[in-house]
Amino acid sequence: MRKKQAQILIVDDQEEILFSAKMILKKHFETIFTTNSPKKIISILSENEINVVLLDMNYRIGFEDGREGIHWLKEIKTLSPNTIVILMTAFGKIDTAVEGIKIGAFDYVLKPWHNEKLLEIIDKAVAESRKNSKKQVVEKTEKRYFVGTSQKIKQAYSIAEKVAKTDANVLILGENGTGKYVFAEFIYQNSARKKEPFIHVDLGSLSDNLFESELFGYAKGAFTDAKTDTPGRFEMAQNGTIFLDEIGNIPLHLQSKLLHVLQTKTVTRLGESKPRPLNVRIISATNNDIKAEVKSKTFREDLLYRINTMEINLPSLRERKDDIVPMANFILENIAEKYNHGPEASGWHFEENVAPYLEKYPWKGNVREMENKIERALILAENNTISVTDLDILDFEEIQENDDNPLSEMEKTAIEKALFKHHGNISKTAEELGLSRAALYRRIEKYDLKN
Repeated sequence: MRKKQAQILIVDDQEEILFSAKMILKKHFETIFTTNSPKKIISILSENEINVVLLDMNYRIGFEDGREGIHWLKEIKTLSPNTIVILMTAFGKIDTAVEGIKIGAFDYVLKPWHNEKLLEIIDKAVAESRKNSKKQVVEKTEKRYFVGTSQKIKQAYSIAEKVAKTDANVLILGENGTGKYVFAEFIYQNSARKKEPFIHVDLGSLSDNLFESELFGYAKGAFTDAKTDTPGRFEMAQNGTIFLDEIGNIPLHLQSKLLHVLQTKTVTRLGESKPRPLNVRIISATNNDIKAEVKSKTFREDLLYRINTMEINLPSLRERKDDIVPMANFILENIAEKYNHGPEASGWHFEENVAPYLEKYPWKGNVREMENKIERALILAENNTISVTDLDILDFEEIQENDDNPLSEMEKTAIEKALFKHHGNISKTAEELGLSRAALYRRIEKYDLKN
């Protein structure tokens, strides 16, 4: 039997699992890598073109919630977007596995697996990896960005287009969920470095112990688990762009180390003394009031000067209300395409009465919250139509109790639909609408919805 051309990485802390999976897969696929430490994923991905990663979700005794697997899934999708990830767990945490699929995993398997099922899933994953590789160049040039019509966001994109053509360092400011990652990617895609790496680093998730090894890399033997020479994120971004997300969260005692790299344009791996030259464009972002942190001496003023040659502020959705409905439609179209039922073919749309609710909802989590709610609604909705209740944006306590309110009729309709859906069950209806039973009864009286 001829082996398929594919490179597969198996990550599990149990040696017997690694051995068993390798014995099964090496009969069918050309190259199989294994590691019992997820910390080695980055170096393996940087040195090899891995098609598929079979990733365990739990690595520490007593921690069986799968959060480590989710963390490493995000890392893999950031470092190698075309690599397909299959999650595996012995504990059957289906909800966590589904969460993993929503953020980019291809599928999941439960241990112990059926060999035929495992091979079938990996076969499909390899095919998907090849398809992704073919699409990579096209996707980079065809990716669409929603701008909108508000003056603040148009001004931000105008500045971004101008600064993208330079190598100036950029600092992006904005609340959580305003789209700082997407904005950084927009700058990268419109720059002369767009064919080189784009490396995203979530500084907020890096512990003090991992900061230097992750960013700067390390030499073999630098510490106990340093088995091989490993480049850091800055080296991975060589000739390209590094996006330092949540830079405001770096502890003061580590800021000087980052400042040295930016000042000297060199990086020195842990365990080495010779600096390596860097040619990297820096984009940073934070939701903190960085200037207030400088005043309070929790963020270095000289580091701020290094990262904000150009400073761009992203407005919250509260500041661009006219963009809310068009943005929701744009997001719905993209998510529908992601799930392989594009809106042009299948007619996905919002109910007509949804727009006022979208505009009224506070969107404290901004664009990210909108994306999450629309994706969840698309999964749950029926007949290609998304309603207010599907979106879970009913906030009745903020609606004034008077008959002149233009939302009253929509509130009545939403309650009627929920009652019908739950066959008149008050508890379930109240739970879906986010109301207490007493509040629901008051509205049933108000709208005369009693049988």
